[in-house]
Amino acid sequence: MQVHSMEFKARAGQKLADQRLQQSLRKLSTKFVAGRAEAIQAIDFEATRAALKERRNRALENLDVWLTTFEEAATKRGATVLYAETTADAAKLVADIALKHGVKKVIKSKSMVTEEMRLNQVLGEMGVQSIETDLGEYILQINDSEPPSHIIAPVIHKDKDEIADLFARVHNKPRLTDVSEMTREARGVLRPEFLSADMGVTGGNFVIAETGSVAVVTNEGNEGMCTIMPRVHVAVTGIEKVLPTLEDLSTVMRLLPRSATGQAISNYFSLLTGPRAEGEQDGPEHMYFVLVDGGRSGLIGGEFQEMLRCIRCGACMNHCPVYQKIGGHAYGWVYPGPMGSVLTPSYVGLANAIDLPQAATLCGECNRVCPASIPLSDLLRKLREKQMERGLRPWQERFALQAWGYVAKRPALYAFATRIGARFLSRLGGRSRLIGSLPMAGKGWTETRDMPAPSGRTFRELYKERRARA
Repeated sequence: MQVHSMEFKARAGQKLADQRLQQSLRKLSTKFVAGRAEAIQAIDFEATRAALKERRNRALENLDVWLTTFEEAATKRGATVLYAETTADAAKLVADIALKHGVKKVIKSKSMVTEEMRLNQVLGEMGVQSIETDLGEYILQINDSEPPSHIIAPVIHKDKDEIADLFARVHNKPRLTDVSEMTREARGVLRPEFLSADMGVTGGNFVIAETGSVAVVTNEGNEGMCTIMPRVHVAVTGIEKVLPTLEDLSTVMRLLPRSATGQAISNYFSLLTGPRAEGEQDGPEHMYFVLVDGGRSGLIGGEFQEMLRCIRCGACMNHCPVYQKIGGHAYGWVYPGPMGSVLTPSYVGLANAIDLPQAATLCGECNRVCPASIPLSDLLRKLREKQMERGLRPWQERFALQAWGYVAKRPALYAFATRIGARFLSRLGGRSRLIGSLPMAGKGWTETRDMPAPSGRTFRELYKERRARA
């Protein structure tokens, strides 16, 4: 997936004006936000996420050790473990596996890392057909390979009528509007692909060091068809997704489905270890793990290491007031919302995602719901500081903040400036006591709303007057 994060402002404006999208995004509150709030009532959320944080930190602080342990365990069970420094390297490794085994058709379950790798495009260029089997990803693929807009619900930006029109056009069948019938139609189209594919590619929610296993969590069961039917299975995931033990995995699984979709447990949970052994009735003949760095190791030991605790549940974007209004495509890369506003600059470079650290109100709602206790608003603030240090923000913005800092450090000057400002704004409000247009940087605030005019007196003056009366 190409990076379009530099287009954030233009894209955000387009999405705000898209009324159909605004209607679709309401599903975030009615489904995911409300569902999560109810689901976490069954557990001690704070204690469980404290345990998750401790376990994820333990893995990250000794990442090299646990990766080595995982490789040894997976190799012992007949799998092949490969490492990729870049996403391009990872795509080439998967392509080489396909070439080695004479693969003509690949079926995939949902994987955000393969979106980073642009895997479908790489396989297509070498003549290998790659078919998405997650229903949401399949819808996007047949719609001119549209990128996902959400890491859990990739097609949340579309409504039922849009999908009905798409199915009728692509499947060349009568238009259906009943969700169950539409799902059955998609299943009928995909079933022959499952039966004829040579290789299955899945993501990996986590890999387990002590057993050499990969955990894959879905709600559709397509991951089972992707890993049992083809003769080759390739599991692709980031190097940060290693967990030391199955006990660590059980802790994560108490929070992942609850935070993602409001479920106590996902419909399908697969723990896959090695290729099919002698005497076993199903499973692949060959199993590979491709563990991707793609910028992750650069966060180890730094001030953004906490971001690597992310379990990709999507709770931060579901609750983010910015994401709720513009959706995921405005962010311009694989990961949207607050987590994407930290990850994208970290992976593709701060200069290539100049507006993403600003794409948040810093209300802290993402911090409150994150099951891994990642201080997202603090990390976004750090990125903003780095932008200022490197001169990456517009000069007008840097000048305004420097001027503000100069005045704020001098109490007498600050008191004088605020008195002048309060009186100026009071006069600007006129008889209506509403300011319809602010000058300079304040213009954006009053383009779509009126600002109530202040009384003309500063807080200090009002406080002093109140104390005098008391």
